[in-house]
Parts: sequence; C-alpha cells; structure tokens
Amino acid sequence: MVAAAPQIQKRLTMQVEPDIAADTTVMRSLDWDRDRFDIEFGLQNGTTYNSFLIRGDKIALVDTSHAKFRELYLDILKGQIDPATIDYLVISHTEPDHSGLVRDVLELAPQAIVVGAKVALAFLDDLVHQPFERLQVKNGDQLDLGNGHVLEFVNAPNLHWPDTIFTYDHKSQVLFTCDAFGLHYCSDDLYDEDLAAISPDFRFYYECLMAPNARSVLSAMKRMDALPEVTTVATGHGPLLRHNVGELTGRYRRWSQEKSQAETLVAVFYTSDYGYSDRLSQAIARGITKTGVAVEMMDLRSADPQEVNELVGRARGLAIGMPPATGAKEAQAALGTILAAVSNRQAVGLFESYGGDDEPIDPLTASLQDLDLRLAFDPIRVKDTPDEATYQLCDEAGIDFGQLLGQAKKLKKLKSLNAEMEKALGRISSGLYIITAQKGDVSSAMLASWVSQASFKPLGLTVAVAKDRAIESLMQVGDTFVLNILEEGNYASLMKHFLKRFPPGGDRFAGIRTRPANNGSPLLGDALAYLECTVTSRMEVSDHWVVYCTIDEGKVSDPDGMTAVHHRKVGTYY
Repeated sequence: MVAAAPQIQKRLTMQVEPDIAADTTVMRSLDWDRDRFDIEFGLQNGTTYNSFLIRGDKIALVDTSHAKFRELYLDILKGQIDPATIDYLVISHTEPDHSGLVRDVLELAPQAIVVGAKVALAFLDDLVHQPFERLQVKNGDQLDLGNGHVLEFVNAPNLHWPDTIFTYDHKSQVLFTCDAFGLHYCSDDLYDEDLAAISPDFRFYYECLMAPNARSVLSAMKRMDALPEVTTVATGHGPLLRHNVGELTGRYRRWSQEKSQAETLVAVFYTSDYGYSDRLSQAIARGITKTGVAVEMMDLRSADPQEVNELVGRARGLAIGMPPATGAKEAQAALGTILAAVSNRQAVGLFESYGGDDEPIDPLTASLQDLDLRLAFDPIRVKDTPDEATYQLCDEAGIDFGQLLGQAKKLKKLKSLNAEMEKALGRISSGLYIITAQKGDVSSAMLASWVSQASFKPLGLTVAVAKDRAIESLMQVGDTFVLNILEEGNYASLMKHFLKRFPPGGDRFAGIRTRPANNGSPLLGDALAYLECTVTSRMEVSDHWVVYCTIDEGKVSDPDGMTAVHHRKVGTYY
C-alpha cells in the first residue's frame, strides 16, 4: 500500500481595518501562497481580495471575496455587522474572485439591493440562481446612503471585464476600483507606503491585465477626472493606494497612452462568462501588446452592433473567440456583424474557448479565407481544460499576430536611422548564447548575444530580452533559466536551429541533444559551458527588458574552448 502524498495547506488569513476612511471598513482576504492567477501568469507574492463596508444611515457592502474564503470571510462579516442590516451590495464586477460569495451574502441579507451595471446584473442571474432586488446604475448615477455618503458610479468596462464599475464616496473621497490600479501582492501592509517594493508587481499586473485594454483605461480615467479629489484608491487586490495615488494612477495614464498611440490596432472579440473565452483572449491580447501593436477587446455578448462595426473598420487584425453555437443570440448577431464588416486588408486569428458548445471553427475559417483575409495564426483548438502550455500557446500566437502586422512599420523605422551611427554601434561585439527555460509544462529558448556580467557579490549577469520574445514570460522575477554558452567553431548548427521561426506552441528542442539542469531547464549537450540562473530584477528599456539574475551554478565542458563571438555590421538588428 502506497501512502497518499500529504496535501499542503495553503495559508489563508483575514485582515480587518475599521477606519480606512470615515465610516469605512476594509476586510482583506489574504491568499499568501497563491502562485497562479487568471490567465495563468505567475504570482511571486500571493494576492488579496478586498471587500469594503460603508456605514451611512444605510449600509453598503462593496464586493465580497473568493469562495475559498467562505467560512473565514462570512465569520468576519458577521463580526463587523449584522448582515440583515445591509441595504446595498455593490458589485464592481462579477469575476469569481470578487463575487464568489455573493450568493452566500444574499442568503444572510435577502433584503439587500444588488447594485451594478446592466451587464453585471445579467451575469449575476446565472451566478446566483435565485431572485434578488436590483438597482441598475450607469456612469454618473448616484446613491445616497445618508450621513454625507453619496456614492457616484463610474463606468469602467473591460477593466478587465465588460461589467466593471468604479464607486466614488463623496464624503470619504475613496474610489473603489476593484481590479484597476491593483496588484497581486500579499502583505500585512494595508497601504502603499513602500513604493519600491510594490512597483514591480504593479507594473506586471498592468501588463498582464490592463495593457490589452489600454484604451478602456484611458476612457475610465477621463471619467475619473470629472470626480472631486480622490484621496484613497480602494483596490480589489493588494494594498490600498493612499501615499502614492498621483504617482501610481499617473503611471497607468502614461503606460496606457503609450499603448493606445500605436498606429496598428487588433480587435479581440470574446464571449464573457463562456468557457475560458475571457482568459484565452486575454492571453492572446497580451502577446499582441508585447509587439507594440494596440489591442481593443470587445465582449460579443454585450457588444452594440454599431460599436462592433466601427471597431472592425478601424482594426488591421481580428482575433475571434468562438461563441456558443446555441442560446447566445447577442453573440451570434455580433459575429454576423463582424463578417459583414471585414475586408481583405485585414488579418484574422480564431480560437475555441472550451465552452462545450463552441461555434464550429472550420466553417468560419473557410468563410474568412474566401474573403481573402490572411490567417495570422493557425486556429487554436482547445480540447481540454486550458493549462500553462495552452496559455503560452495563446501568448505566442498573439506575438506572431503583432509581428505580422508590425513588419512594415519596423522596416520603415530601420530605414530612417543614421547609417553611420548604426554602423558604429554594430561594431560592439558580443558572445553567442542560447537561453533555455522550463516552467511547469512550458519550455522555450532563444538565441542571445546581449549578455554581460553585472556583479561579483553575488555573481550576477544581465540579459537583454526583447519584449516580443516568447521566452519573456518565463523570465519574470523568481524564474530560473540556463544560459548556454556556445563554442567558437561549434555553434553553426545550434545557431541555425534556434534562429528558425517556430509556430506557436512549437517544440523548440526537437532534434536537439539536451538534459535537464538542476533548476529543470534544458542544458544543451553541445554547449561550451552553462550557467544556471535565477531572475532577481527587471528593468524596462524601450523595446527590451534588461533582466538581472544571480548565478546558482555552472560548468565548462572544455577548458580550452573559446566563446563564439557575434560580429554585426549595423546596430539596428541582431
């Protein structure tokens, strides 16, 4: 008899602060050990799910928590207030990490009126499966709780679900933003005092969730500008913003302006609350934005036909997630509008969402090809529950899509550079290396030359990684990889192999002799030497990330061998 492996209990705790503002309490669910989230991007510091109580003459609860916190959260809620006295339950959006306990709260507070956007209330019908009192709100609507607490609602669709609203309390000057301006960072620190500590996770969170919705970010921030002063941003994840509100919201504005100013746009269509459509579309969108191409996402369920037509008209490319074949009239109508509006100047990519009733992908592919649209990537067919490899496939498909559309612009930019300057820059020589990485079931590799030792204590080096490299997602802080150093006179075959363009999800190590390193990444059998590395920090520099890592171990296979040297004629390409 084989003993079952012991299950590791993940650490879940609660934190309550009754006075974040006048008559306002935060209840934070601290998920210390969560290492994966949403579109399957890795978490280095866990996360939190933040819920708020506002006590005026009437009482409002803003958002709930994740279902894994059911007992802990409900006990805390009962300790703070008799649920039967809750008058309003404000739903910022219906994603389960914030609305996972709505049904439980309504069982304790059946008299509560649920407040939300039109789309959110429709989603809740499917989530709660019981009648409830409701109040539909739109941008600029107000709800008076008494004692000066007037709540004003701000439309913020696609941040990052189509049903998102912000809530501003005129008395406390607190803006409740759910996902926007948040970060996956679990700590006992209630506020954002340590800006340096939270900044990497704040940027990573933006890139994963908000960058594909940059135009929606700017639209929401324009509506925010009409509000009185905001002294605290009460986020749904991570610490609340109080000490650096201007700085951190300013970063959102700046980053989003940079993303939205891209000349080329891809429209990404998905079906909210169906299969894994939202997560797969987010992964594709993230890959596209890595290439400097803008993305605008639209939910087929709630899309207005005129808006669909206008977006298709502006877009150079379309990524379409298959809606359900039955029971979704709005999504089917939107799909028909897309087909009527497309033109042969556009590229398209299609993906299934594993919803169980997906519209067949082949007839639509054939229809689009008959219209002379280019396929940006082969249709993605999701036959099982998406895993890390699936999301990496979507990310790489998005990168290929963006690179396809950005080729002409890139060539134009290269031609505009100073010829003598680029020739001089090209005279900086470097070694030749292949970086290999493995995380779970996902592996990747890239040929590199911009590698340099950066420190003695600890031993460390830097690697410059282009933002649109597939391996970039495997080189986040805390990740490990192997730097394979190529040998002069024995590198041509490896260089040729890893310079190939691999299809999304393609096996980069097929036919290559490898063995696993201690950190799990592949070691190349024909490498002169190798170094096993751990990513410590990243710095953004225009179109690259400069990745600093510490060296854990290494070995040379031939002490007399010399490192291959990469000589370039110009400095505008590798």
